[in-house]
Amino acid sequence: MSENTTNQANPAKRKKVLAGITASFIAIGAAYAAYYALVLSKYQETDNAYVGGNLVTLSSQVTGNVEAIRADETQLVQAGAEIVKLDPADAEVALRQAEAKLGATVRQERQRYSDVGQYDALVAQRRLALKNAEEDLARRKPLAADHTVSGEDVEHARQAVANAKAAIAVAEKQAEAARAGVSGVPLADHPAVQAARADYIAAWLAARRNAILAPVSGYVAKRSVQVGAHVTPGTALLSIVPLDQLWVDANFKESELRDIRVGQPVEIEADLYGSKVAYHGKVAGMSAGTGSAFSLLPAQNASGNWIKVVQRVPVRIALDPKELAEHPLRVGLSTTVKVDISKTGGAMLGAPMPQAPVYATRVLNQPLAQANSAAEGIVSRNLH
Repeated sequence: MSENTTNQANPAKRKKVLAGITASFIAIGAAYAAYYALVLSKYQETDNAYVGGNLVTLSSQVTGNVEAIRADETQLVQAGAEIVKLDPADAEVALRQAEAKLGATVRQERQRYSDVGQYDALVAQRRLALKNAEEDLARRKPLAADHTVSGEDVEHARQAVANAKAAIAVAEKQAEAARAGVSGVPLADHPAVQAARADYIAAWLAARRNAILAPVSGYVAKRSVQVGAHVTPGTALLSIVPLDQLWVDANFKESELRDIRVGQPVEIEADLYGSKVAYHGKVAGMSAGTGSAFSLLPAQNASGNWIKVVQRVPVRIALDPKELAEHPLRVGLSTTVKVDISKTGGAMLGAPMPQAPVYATRVLNQPLAQANSAAEGIVSRNLH
């Protein structure tokens, strides 16, 4: 074969190769376009997603010194377990003082109720004195006419009547004041007794609150309390993280939120387990603002040197409790979230607030019936 024939064959071969490559790219592009239209366009994905959860802060309701700490970080505690114990001495003294105050108040009110009868008897005595003075004056008036008694004696009798009337007025006012302080209520229901009783119940509750209980079941974290420390109400002692109440906050770009709706199915992959474990959840709602709007120092975009930054909005994703129990997660772990946006019938924002509480605990409930019974016993002992 001559050189000219070879040169003529090579361009034809190159054209076929280039045409084949071009056709391959076109086919790949068409396949990707079809895959995007049929699959990728039905999902919205982001790796800017992290596990979130409740951080229950344990604090004291009373003042006291820490006597014992019964749980440390990373340990699992059950709801109702005693976590921190305060020295009960001060609370016991305050309870005894409140008990003595309640008993003394009942006895004081007993005296006030008795004073009403005493003042009523005094009014009756003053009226009897007035009657005697008026009779004495009536006897002296005829005798003064025939000068049997002097006019001075009559004047003294008249002054005695006036004094008796004034004494009745004073006694009636005293009786009225005594009745005003006790009328309308039995002794046990008197406001002063009720106030002292409330102080006793408050002291009774404070004595029980020296044992600080775990309000929820979870793992201890961020312990800052130490033995011997003096704590006051509201002081953060430690935190409890209930790992059965976790969710995922996925931060989608504002341009990616158009088709995301509440209730859409979500597939989550945690970096902790990798692709071997897939979690399934649902979109629970969206934040009412972007992350920058709720930051400690929000951006001031009304400045001269402004650069547009794509904002992200947190989307709350509820996890399947069964899958969460099988493969536990931790707060703050990184995840990759893929939302199926093919179903657009749900709401864009969250559902209205439910009537039932989302989170609740009965650990902090106190047996007030016992406190009321103890107060009733103190009142009853001092009534008789």
